[in-house]
Amino acid sequence: MHSTVTVVASSSTAGRSLRLGKSTRKDRYVDEPEEEAGLLRQDPYDDAYDEEAGGEAGSPTEDNKDKDKSRTIPFRPPDKFQSRFPPNTVRNQKYNVFTFLPMVFYEQFKFFFNLYFLLVALSQFVPALKIGFILTYIAPLAFVLFVTMGKEAYDDYKRNLRDREANSQKYLILERPLPSQETSVLSREDAYLNTHANTRSVPSSSLRVGDLIHLEKNQRVPADCVLLRTSDASGTCFIRTDQLDGETDWKLRVAVPECQKLDEGDLIRLDAEIYADAPIKDIHSFIGTFTLNSPPPVLSTRNPSSESVPLHPLPPTVSPLTAENVLWSNTVLAAGSAVGFVVYTGAETRAVMNTSHPETKVGLLDLEINKLAKILCAVTFALSVVLVALNGFRGLWYIYTFRFLILFSSIIPISLRVNLDMGKTVYAQQIMNDNEIPDTIVRTSTLPEELGRIEYLLSDKTGTLTQNEMEMKKLHMGTMSYGFDSMDEVAHQLELAFGATGDQAHLRQGSLSTGAQLATRGRRDMSSRVRDVVLSLALCHNVTPVTNDDGSVTYQASSPDEVAIVTWTQSIGLTLVFRDRTRIELQTPSGSRISFDVLDIFPFTSESKRMGIVVRDRQSGEITFLQKGADVVMAKIVQRNDWLDEETANMAREGLRTLVMARKRLGSQLYNDFKARHHEASVRLEGRNEAMNSVVAEYLERDLELLGLTGVEDKLQDDVKSTLELLRNAGIKIWMLTGDKIETARCIAISTKLVARNQYIHEIAKLKTSDEVRDQLEFLQSKLDCCLVIDGESLQLCLNLFKNEFIEIATKLSAVVACRCSPTQKADVAKLIRKHTKKRVCCIGDGGNDVSMIQAADVGVGIVGKEGKQASLAADFSVTQFSYLTKLLLWHGRNSYRRSAKLAQFVIHRGLIISIMQAVFSAIFYFAPIALYQGWLMMGYATVYTMAPVFSLVLDRDVNEDLALLYPELYKELTKGRALSYKTFFQWLMISVYQGKCAAIMIMSLVLFENQFLHIVSISFTALILNELIMVALEITTWHVYMVVSEIATLFFYVISIAFLPEFFDLTFVISVGFAWKLAVIVAISALPLYIIKLIRSRVAPAASSKLL
Repeated sequence: MHSTVTVVASSSTAGRSLRLGKSTRKDRYVDEPEEEAGLLRQDPYDDAYDEEAGGEAGSPTEDNKDKDKSRTIPFRPPDKFQSRFPPNTVRNQKYNVFTFLPMVFYEQFKFFFNLYFLLVALSQFVPALKIGFILTYIAPLAFVLFVTMGKEAYDDYKRNLRDREANSQKYLILERPLPSQETSVLSREDAYLNTHANTRSVPSSSLRVGDLIHLEKNQRVPADCVLLRTSDASGTCFIRTDQLDGETDWKLRVAVPECQKLDEGDLIRLDAEIYADAPIKDIHSFIGTFTLNSPPPVLSTRNPSSESVPLHPLPPTVSPLTAENVLWSNTVLAAGSAVGFVVYTGAETRAVMNTSHPETKVGLLDLEINKLAKILCAVTFALSVVLVALNGFRGLWYIYTFRFLILFSSIIPISLRVNLDMGKTVYAQQIMNDNEIPDTIVRTSTLPEELGRIEYLLSDKTGTLTQNEMEMKKLHMGTMSYGFDSMDEVAHQLELAFGATGDQAHLRQGSLSTGAQLATRGRRDMSSRVRDVVLSLALCHNVTPVTNDDGSVTYQASSPDEVAIVTWTQSIGLTLVFRDRTRIELQTPSGSRISFDVLDIFPFTSESKRMGIVVRDRQSGEITFLQKGADVVMAKIVQRNDWLDEETANMAREGLRTLVMARKRLGSQLYNDFKARHHEASVRLEGRNEAMNSVVAEYLERDLELLGLTGVEDKLQDDVKSTLELLRNAGIKIWMLTGDKIETARCIAISTKLVARNQYIHEIAKLKTSDEVRDQLEFLQSKLDCCLVIDGESLQLCLNLFKNEFIEIATKLSAVVACRCSPTQKADVAKLIRKHTKKRVCCIGDGGNDVSMIQAADVGVGIVGKEGKQASLAADFSVTQFSYLTKLLLWHGRNSYRRSAKLAQFVIHRGLIISIMQAVFSAIFYFAPIALYQGWLMMGYATVYTMAPVFSLVLDRDVNEDLALLYPELYKELTKGRALSYKTFFQWLMISVYQGKCAAIMIMSLVLFENQFLHIVSISFTALILNELIMVALEITTWHVYMVVSEIATLFFYVISIAFLPEFFDLTFVISVGFAWKLAVIVAISALPLYIIKLIRSRVAPAASSKLL
C-alpha cells in the first residue's frame, strides 16, 4: 500500500479522459444503483490513484513515493483512498502504557549520579559487600524515583485528558442522500435533501481527507480545509488565527466561486476534484487547483426528465486555489457558517507541523552537579585503590576494593538529590505565593535555578509586549495638529461642517472641483478641512461592521490599525453603519446617512505599503480616489509639501504607527479611461500585476492632495519599558520575534525602548541572493551597536546559507527584531542561540504560535492572555503580565540559583568529611574495610542530625528584594556561573580534607592518651556534628527564624539521642569535663581557621552584594 499520493498539476490528456469517462459512466447509471455497482465494481479512483502514485514514470523507488505527498482528491473519495492519509488525531502525550517505565527510568538513570546509587544499592544484596542497613541505600533512591515517576505520570495524564477532549469534539459532515429505490420521481423529502444534504455528527478524530464538513460560528477548524461555501452571500468569512500566527485580528477567507453559487446538497453531487500540494510548514502559502469535470447537476435535480449527460461534454474548468481559500486547522470561524473540504489531516496539518514535541528539560545546575559527581566517583575509586595498595593487595583485595567503594559512597550523597528536589519545591512555592506576581504558576518545578542564569530573552510581540489594542492618538493636517486630549475639538469642527444643513453642506463641498477653486483650499475654513480628512478616513479601509447576537456592533478587519481609525471616526461623530463589496454607508453627526458606491479597491500589500479605494458619492455622483499608506511610499505620490517628513519622524520617535491620508477627485471621463486600461491589463497572461500597477500609477497615483497624517498607538503592556530596561541592565540580550509586519515591529521596538534613543536601526528585507546576504553580514560586523530588524524570508536565507556567521554576529548585537516569523522559525532561532552560545535562553509568548519557541528554550514562560492559555499550558512558568519577569528572574531566579549552589556544595562537603575520616580510620586499623560509624549513626548523620540546618540554607539571601531589583547588575554576576564552579568545588574539597584529617589527628592523639578504643566514635562523631552545625552558621548571610530553630533543635535532639545509643556512647565519659574540653579543642581547630579566612576575605575582596549593604 502506498503511503502517499502524487499528482502532476497539469494533468495529461489521458488522465483527463479517464476522469471524464468516469464522470459520464457514473451519471449514466444514476437511476439504477445496482447496475452501476455491478458494472463499476472497481472504483476508477483506486486505479487512477495507484496509477498516479506508482506508475507515473516507470516505477519510481519507494523513497520518491514517500517524498512526494501532493494529492488529487475527488469529491466523495473511496475508503481505500482516504485510508492512505494520517488519522486526524491530536496527540501531545509523551508516553504510553508500554513506554512509560522504560522512558522514565532512562531519563533518570542517564544521569551518572542516579546510576551510581543504583549500583551501590544493588551491591548490598551481595553478602560479601553488605555494610550496614540495606534501607539506608535503597530508601532515598526509591523516594526520588517515585516522586519523579508520580509527577511525570500526572503531567502525562493531564495531557491525555486534553487530547481526548480535542479528539472527541463533534463536527457535522455532509453525506450524499441515498437514491430512492422505489421510484425515480423525486419526493418532497428528496427535494429538500437535494438542497440541504444529509449531515452526520462525527468526532474530530474520525475526519478523513475528502470529507465535507459544516462549520458553525466560533467552532474550531479540526483539519486543513479548502473553503467551498459560506453563509455570507459574498462568499467570504472571517477566521481567528491567534493560535496559529499569534495575531488577534480577524483574517478574511474567500470561498471557491464555483461552489459558492451552489446549495449544500449540490456540493455533495459535484463531479470535481481538488489538487493540493505536498504539506509544508508555511502558513502563508498554499498551492492548489479546483477542477470542475462537468457542470453541477442542477437541472437534473429540478427536472428529472432532462438528460443528465450532455452529448458534447464540456472541457473541465480549472481554477487556482491560494492560502486565502484555505482554513487552517486550529483557527476559529469568527462569523456565519461555512462548508470546508478536508485536504490535510493529523500530522500533515500546518498547525501540527509547526509544533515540536517537548523534550524533558534539565537545568544547567543539575548537569554541573552530574559532572562533579563523576569527579567525586573518581576520587572514591582512587581512595579505595590507594588503601588496598597500601595494604599490599593482600587476600581478596578486589572484594576489599568494592567494600571501600561502598564505605566511601557517602562522598556522593544520594541525599543531595533529595535536598535539591526539596529545595526546588520550596522555590516553586515561594514564586507561586508571591503577592507581587499573583497567579504565577510553576509548571516545571525542576527549573527554578535556571531563572537565575538567563542571558538571552526571546519575546513575542503581540499580546506579550503589546496589548494589541490600537488607539488613534494624533491627527496632523499641516497647519493644525490634534492630540489625544483635543479630539473633542475635532468632533466640534466636524459637527459644524455637517451642521444642521448637513446635506447641503455635503453637496456644496462636493462641487468644489475646478482648479481655481482647489487653489483656494489653503484659505478654506478649518471645519471643512477636518471634514475632508475624517470623511476620507471613514471611507478608505477594509472594515466591516458585524452585528453580534446581543445587537451590539463590532468592527472587523484584517488590520487592527484600520479598526482603530474607524472606531475613532465613530467616536467623533461619523459612524460606519453598513459595508459590503459595493457600498459603504455612513451616519453623520446630525443623524442623517450618506451613501457611497465602492467602484474599486486596491488592497494593502507588504510590497505596495498602501491601500486605495475609488468611491462615488450617491448624492452628487462625484468620483474620488482615496489612498492611505506608509510615509515612505506616499511622500512620492502626494503634492509637494514641507511638513510630512518632519511630522512622520516625530510620530515615529513616539512609537506611533503613521498613515498618510490623501485623495484625488476624478472626472467620469478620466475614470472610464482608467477602467478600460485597467481591465485590459487585468486579463494579460504575463506580467499582469506589473501592468495593473502601472495603470493605477499613471491614472490615479499622481499629484494626490495631502489631507493629513494619523498616528495610531499600539498600547503596551503595563511597565514594559521599565522591565526591558531592567533586564538589559542585568546583562540580558533581548530579541523580539513576531509574525507581524516590519513597520509595526519597528514602531514597537522604538516605543518599548528596546532600541535606545537615536540608536541606528538596520533593516534587512527581501534578500534573494547569497551575495546580498554576505554584504549585509559584513556591514553588521562593522556596526555591532545597532539594532537589527530582519524579515522571516531573509532570516531563513541567512540561516540556510551562512548559519554560523549570522548567529555569531546577531548574538553580539544589542537587540534583534525578527518579523514575519513562522512558529518553527522562532523555535529554530532559540535552538540556534542555545547551541552556538552555550548560554541559557528564555522564551516568552502568549499564543499557540509561541508554543514551539517556548518548548525549544531552556526556560519557557507563557503569558495567560487574550490568545488563550495554550502558551501558558506548554510553558515551564506561567505569568499574567510581561512585567512579572523582572521579579521572576532578578529576585526568585537569582535566589534559587545561589541557594541551590550553596546547598549542593555543602551536602557534598558533608559527605566528603565523613569519608575522609573513614579513610584515616581504616588506615590506622591496618587498612581493614570496616565502617567507622555503623547503623543508626550513619543513618542519623545524613538525616536527623544535619538535615534541617543544612536544608535551611534554601532560605538564605545575600541582599533584600528592593536592592536586587534596584541593582540588576547583581544578576549579571550570576550568569558567569561562579556560584558553583570547579574552583568553588575544590575549595570545599580542601576544607573537607582539612577538617576530616584534623578531626582524625585529634582521634589519634586521644587514642594515645586515653588508650580506649571505645571513645574514638563518641568524640569524633560529636565533634563532626558540632563542626557541621558551626559550618552552616558560617555560611549563612541573612538569618531566618527557621535557621535558628533548626540549629538549636538539631543540637538538642543529638544530645538527647546520646542517652538512647549506649552501644556508641559511654554516658559517664560523655558528661565528664575531659570530654568537653577535648571536644572544644577539636572543634576550634576544625572551624576557627575557616572563620578567620572568611573574615579576611570579606575585608580584602568583598562580594558585590556586600558592598551595597
